[in-house]
Amino acid sequence: EIVPALNLAVCWDIFFIFKYTVEDNQQVTLMNLISWWNLNDCAPGLSAEFIQKFYCSILPISSTRPFVCLGSYLAGLIEGDGTIIVPSSQRSLSAGKGKLNYPSIQIVFHAKDFPLVAILARIIEHGSIFKKKQSAAYIYTINNLQGLIILVQLINGKIRGPKINQLNKVIDYLKNKSPDLNLEKLPLDTSPLQNNSWLAGFIEAEGSFQIRTSLTTKEPRLGISFELSQGRKTRHGYSSLGLMVMIASFLGVKVNLIREERKYPQYRVRTSSITTNKILHDYLEKYPLYGSKNLDYKDWAKILFYFEQKSQWKHVDEISKIKSQMNQYRTVFRWDHLV
Repeated sequence: EIVPALNLAVCWDIFFIFKYTVEDNQQVTLMNLISWWNLNDCAPGLSAEFIQKFYCSILPISSTRPFVCLGSYLAGLIEGDGTIIVPSSQRSLSAGKGKLNYPSIQIVFHAKDFPLVAILARIIEHGSIFKKKQSAAYIYTINNLQGLIILVQLINGKIRGPKINQLNKVIDYLKNKSPDLNLEKLPLDTSPLQNNSWLAGFIEAEGSFQIRTSLTTKEPRLGISFELSQGRKTRHGYSSLGLMVMIASFLGVKVNLIREERKYPQYRVRTSSITTNKILHDYLEKYPLYGSKNLDYKDWAKILFYFEQKSQWKHVDEISKIKSQMNQYRTVFRWDHLV
């Protein structure tokens, strides 16, 4: 029951096998599979029968498998690279009555993480997946009433940063639409980061596992690190510093300001020592990643072991080979961790 490796030289457009059932308000309420293509030319072994089994059969509607602490993971994803949009007015200012405006929650995924977003959409059972124009990314959007209720119930009380302000506005909207809805505004999650999968979701969105191999310089160097960056302010003007300080404190590092000269400066957290990398490693062994970064993490963890054993120079050729196939250089993917 292992998903075949996917060669991402393939255009994911041919893997877009959904149709959306749209009601009068034009909000997506159901996602159905409608057709299958012969993918043998681009993804050998990825048959229609396999896709159907992977996407439909292995996940009962009530299941959140394989996710640990799904609500916290989703909250981390949204705070890392998501947007909570609440329109300022119920109708647009166009002629006549105007078009109805609806709140929406959007999460951006790299194109190579399509299997992950497909599984999340299967679990939540609401929303739409769109290819972002002129970008290697998909946007998962939920904007119908029932879908918003489900997602808000999952992440309510799991948010750790300034996006709680927008979430509370969505809760106000939902309670206005459904007065009998039992949904209270819960405070920020201030529990230790090691208690749930929020950080895993945040890393899924913004983290980067890095290996340094400077072998042709006068003093050859090997290094292993992890970086996590976030814009200094959210689109609504709130600072992300508190969030980044919390992460830095957990990892035993400091927050640095980068790209100060650019229009959108960022905060960065970086681990580079065995001690700080080990803190991250131990956390991700308990609360894993589920997108393609899971593969980068596994490669990174293997190299970290060599550093812990002080044997990295004995394995320099292997480390160089692993690095050459990580991150943007990865072309073959396995998704058995989603099964």
